Amino acid sequence: MDLLQLATVTALCSMTALIANMSASIFHDGLRPILPQVAQGNMQRKEAGSIAFGLSIGFTVSVGLSFTLSTGLLNPWLLFLPTDVLGVLISSRWLAALAGGCWGAFVVTALVGMDALFTAMPVDMIEPMAEMAKPVMTVLALFPLLAVFKQFGWHSGAICGAAILISRLFVVQFTSLPPEAIQMLVGVLVLIICAIRQDRRDRKNGIVPADMSSIHPLYDDRFKQLKANLPLLAITGALIAVVTNAGYLAGSEVSIYSLADAYKLEDATAQYTAITQVAVAEVFRGLGFAPLIVMAALTTGIYGMVGLTFVFVVGYLSPNLAIAAALGAVTIIIEVGLLKKISRMLEAFPSLRNASDNIRDAMNVLMEFALLIGGVLAVMKMGSTTGLTLFAVYYFLNETLGRPVLKIAAPAAATILTGLSLNLFSLLGLFAV
Repeated sequence: MDLLQLATVTALCSMTALIANMSASIFHDGLRPILPQVAQGNMQRKEAGSIAFGLSIGFTVSVGLSFTLSTGLLNPWLLFLPTDVLGVLISSRWLAALAGGCWGAFVVTALVGMDALFTAMPVDMIEPMAEMAKPVMTVLALFPLLAVFKQFGWHSGAICGAAILISRLFVVQFTSLPPEAIQMLVGVLVLIICAIRQDRRDRKNGIVPADMSSIHPLYDDRFKQLKANLPLLAITGALIAVVTNAGYLAGSEVSIYSLADAYKLEDATAQYTAITQVAVAEVFRGLGFAPLIVMAALTTGIYGMVGLTFVFVVGYLSPNLAIAAALGAVTIIIEVGLLKKISRMLEAFPSLRNASDNIRDAMNVLMEFALLIGGVLAVMKMGSTTGLTLFAVYYFLNETLGRPVLKIAAPAAATILTGLSLNLFSLLGLFAV
């Protein structure tokens, strides 16, 4: 067992449970409105813990567990949703911290056992699961195009699509740069231009942004609360960056499969290039979620557990653990310091705020699509058309049952179940490896 992984993940989960207990930060956005009530004594922790468990258990089991089993990398859904529950439920700060640390240690220990089990099976599941990563980055690089289509219509979407296609062809033909990173950049630039043009057109037509000045005093009060908790938030940011830099934690569903693929590269230059490309995708995802996180922080006084998610980018790109820790803490401090300025900008440019919503939706749709393709590739490598048949049965069974496993996690869950089924059939003599 990797002792560094055990120590850092345990410390991180201990800290996240502690700050959740203090109502300083939370991972699940749905819990933010209830935490002030807990802090003020208007809601019992038992009731709040029950709500937290109900909101989190589905995400933990579906997205959290399935993504970790299929990549070997930990993810925030698996680590931080349970520490949310423990922090909210337990009244003592130190008991909450201890319980969070125990959860982190359990996850690391269980992951080692799962990997050993999968490796010992007659039908290989580890190598085929790497196939799930192949379509992810290519498909996700199209998120600006889908966002432009949704927000500005097919004319603007056609222009964006042409710009993305031309940039990709040029990069592939004449450079050694990652084409996905360039096409994301081109697509985002087109999206920003479309948003600014829309706001200017609205102002010209007499449509002005809504006046939000009446709520600014509330923002000021909540901002003071955030600043009071800043030391703990900075420590958490440092730990997240360290665990990410060490290669144990993937920031999000956007990065986890591509990151797992990058870590398998033996050439150092190729690996760094691949990780940089992942970091670029993570930056754009962070921009898409920033408005939601900023406004929620300023209305509740409770920050997101991973901030604006740029702390993951710092972790990916830092040269060592010490620098990752320092930059992770600094990133959170800068983010909190800029919250009010970001909120003012979002008030002045409503189309940019709406664009962020469309970016977030586009990423979810494309991720579902990419993982479905990746799942098909993986099960075909495990068991050819028999694997595909089982995969389809499990995937559509989930759809028929009302999606007890979230749609974004369903391909990974179906892939794991297919691999386990093929191994069972192999042991029974019903399937030849």
